[in-house]
Amino acid sequence: MKKAFFLVLIATAFLSCKSSRIGSTSNVQVKFLDDYNITDNLTVKGTEVGGLSGIDYQEGKFYMVSDQPSMPRIYVANMAISEEKIDTIVISDVILLNKEHESLKGQHLDLESILFQAEEDNFVLSSEGNINNKKDPMLFRVSKKGNYVDSFAVPENLLAESIKKPRNNGTLEGLAASFDQKGIWAAMELPLVTDGPKPKLYPTKSPVRITYFDKKTGEPVKQFPYRLERIAKIPWLYFAVNGVTDLLEYAPNKFLILERGFAAGHGQNGNTVRIFDVDASLATNTLDINNLRVSFNNPAKKTLLYDFKWAKNYLSQEIIDNIEGITFGPTLPNGNQSLILISDNNFNSMGQQLNQVILMEFVPKR
Repeated sequence: MKKAFFLVLIATAFLSCKSSRIGSTSNVQVKFLDDYNITDNLTVKGTEVGGLSGIDYQEGKFYMVSDQPSMPRIYVANMAISEEKIDTIVISDVILLNKEHESLKGQHLDLESILFQAEEDNFVLSSEGNINNKKDPMLFRVSKKGNYVDSFAVPENLLAESIKKPRNNGTLEGLAASFDQKGIWAAMELPLVTDGPKPKLYPTKSPVRITYFDKKTGEPVKQFPYRLERIAKIPWLYFAVNGVTDLLEYAPNKFLILERGFAAGHGQNGNTVRIFDVDASLATNTLDINNLRVSFNNPAKKTLLYDFKWAKNYLSQEIIDNIEGITFGPTLPNGNQSLILISDNNFNSMGQQLNQVILMEFVPKR
């Protein structure tokens, strides 16, 4: 009997560690196709390519932000895709932000996400600021020359000195154009201290706020809560985190949300990266709710779509790195939509990391 029980445990563990290119929910299917690592120590116009924390694709070009506060910048790139492979990625230009504008001077521009607005011919950028040093997060526009245009009105509870206590390195992170193109969604990475704890190894109620901004007025209009997953790996050293890094709205109130976790002590295998299929249609509007710990709220419904541990055998170095950005890419040769994901290598300040680009196929179910 004990032997049979032991065999059942082994079988269960084996099945839970499945290797699969395909992830699926009742709404969508994704398929891992390829990964590509941008060359280490690559320089473009005197800047080191690294810290790539956000990506967008518009009109045949990719735009990527680097999160180096001393030199905030945008890279412009072309990607050649052949069948189901990335042939080449060529970074053709770099746009340096003009930090001398009055609205940017003295700000801590830790850029985390990017959207190119073709109609306005400018970029929307998110910066998580530096809460510890009382530097506010920002959501703002710049021109294609890197000059400041204007800002969105960030809710008071995300500001550095708010009594709601935003967490350092945990404020404005991912950006997504709304499905109707009339607004922008901005996701926090971690909960406000007053809303809930950071994720732990055990399940917690750790809600982040995802806010919709009207593009014309720049004002926040609505917001919904999204609960983070627990830490997936035991941290053998004293550090672990899991938070939202980016999102896409693929249908009204339906999202792909990217969660990235990290547990110290696992070397290059410390990252956990998952995509969730999320339905916010019945979620509570929390824009005017001060404290999510004590106020009733209905979070968005989420379903695991893809866990990149499933792709381990297909990755060129069998490593999923610090994935922070996701965008819809060009149409694939078979007519389906591509998804492109990108990693932030932290300029290798925490050990050897990759400027990793992931190619996936996205298929909505009818």
